[in-house]
Amino acid sequence: EVQLVESGGGLVQPGGSLRLSCAASAFTFNNYAMGWVRQAPGKEREFVAAISWLGGNTDYANSVKGRFTISRDNAKNAVYLQMNSLKPEDTAVYYCATRRSQTISDRIEDYDSWGQGTQVTVSS
Repeated sequence: EVQLVESGGGLVQPGGSLRLSCAASAFTFNNYAMGWVRQAPGKEREFVAAISWLGGNTDYANSVKGRFTISRDNAKNAVYLQMNSLKPEDTAVYYCATRRSQTISDRIEDYDSWGQGTQVTVSS
């Protein structure tokens, strides 16, 4: 039943910004924590950010802390990742994922369903 669609990726210069969106179809995010995970070519999937059901608790990878912000709009059944001061090492496919719990986790294996991903490329 879970169907996630990421959007907002693209090509951006170093120092630029992008905002990724994650939308659901055929279900809602009610009572779910949500996360963003990325994967660069030849690398393992890497935790990026997570947000609890009510949005009061967030967590970020150290590599993005202070530059990325995760948020959600439960009325719209949507999750966002605002990415500022982008660096070439941020280049990856970014996935949103659901966790059937109200609490956050930085463990990739704790997430239940995944979208198809959106490509982010940071290059001059």
